[in-house]
Amino acid sequence: MRLVIAPNAYKECLSAPEVAKAMASGARKASPDLEILEVPLADGGDGTTEALVSARQGRFIDITVRDPLMRPVPARYGLIDEDRTAVIEMAAASGLWHLQDHEKNPLRTTTYGTGEMIRDALDRGVHTLIVGIGGSATTDAGLGMAAALGFRLLDPDGNEIEPVGGAMTSLASIDSSQVHPRLRQVKMRVASDVTNPLLGPHGAAPVYGPQKGATPEMIRVLEMGLANVARCWEKELGIRVVDQPGGGAAGGLGAGLMAFCGAEIRSGFDLIADYAGLDESLQGASLALTGEGKIDASTRFGKVPAGVARRAEKQGVPVVALAGHLAGDVRSLLSESLIALFSITPGPMTLREAMATTRENLELTTEQVIRVWLRPGRK
Repeated sequence: MRLVIAPNAYKECLSAPEVAKAMASGARKASPDLEILEVPLADGGDGTTEALVSARQGRFIDITVRDPLMRPVPARYGLIDEDRTAVIEMAAASGLWHLQDHEKNPLRTTTYGTGEMIRDALDRGVHTLIVGIGGSATTDAGLGMAAALGFRLLDPDGNEIEPVGGAMTSLASIDSSQVHPRLRQVKMRVASDVTNPLLGPHGAAPVYGPQKGATPEMIRVLEMGLANVARCWEKELGIRVVDQPGGGAAGGLGAGLMAFCGAEIRSGFDLIADYAGLDESLQGASLALTGEGKIDASTRFGKVPAGVARRAEKQGVPVVALAGHLAGDVRSLLSESLIALFSITPGPMTLREAMATTRENLELTTEQVIRVWLRPGRK
């Protein structure tokens, strides 16, 4: 029997590779002779770098970059495929987790540190960049990222603007003469789990601005700024991305990566599953296990458990999902492939207790699932 273990991270608790190892340990307790393939996954948000470095036997690069308020911070990205491909999470440099509540203000934050990570990877000679863009603290349309890569962002008087969200309304022209020489020589793929456009009621500012500290007045200013930047892209770079799905991801960084870097946006899960070799691993499998910290009705929209089930169904492989918490009525997620969902918590407990025992609970629940699956007489 071949068992494929393909989970997401349990956020703030265990990384995807750690979840996979815990599940594998539990499965072996049920049956030491199982053939187990561990395929840790992500959806473009937290854990993307670690999942791909683990799946592709890569390595990590540690550098110092600027955080959303331009303070120096340590950041890490990955190199895979014999250092030909870089895996970058924008949140490592420009994520909301860097800020305290009173510091959240998308008029003042920047993606400059994300650009520094990209620049470092370009300096190392990579051929491909994978950029996960979940968890941002910014709504600057990628102006900070562009500035770090050598784009000069100018106001009507020819002066460089500060590359922050609040300055987007001042952008009048873009000077590309000093851009990193290797930028146009690489393929850039953006992993995103959202499809919001740049502008409008479902765009970057009104949908994601409030969680980054934006007031209604800030949202109005940001929307005006994003629209102005989009006009400049079309006028200065000859690129129209305002209607592209995913352009509003990470405060418009999705659109910025397309406009400034020629990037392609893809479903985060699908991009990472392809690189991790999920389809190949599922070939001939008897069962697949997946999961993440919380599974609810929204899981079907681009999240790892639903993505694993979708791909497994094409190969006739049944899937069981394990979650730290099953929220609400999740029966609608069940399908011909996704045959069962389980919470790993063995009884009532606090969140702190659940997080402290996640590894043990994953092992125990996985062991029980495999014992049932292997029971004598199963058809």
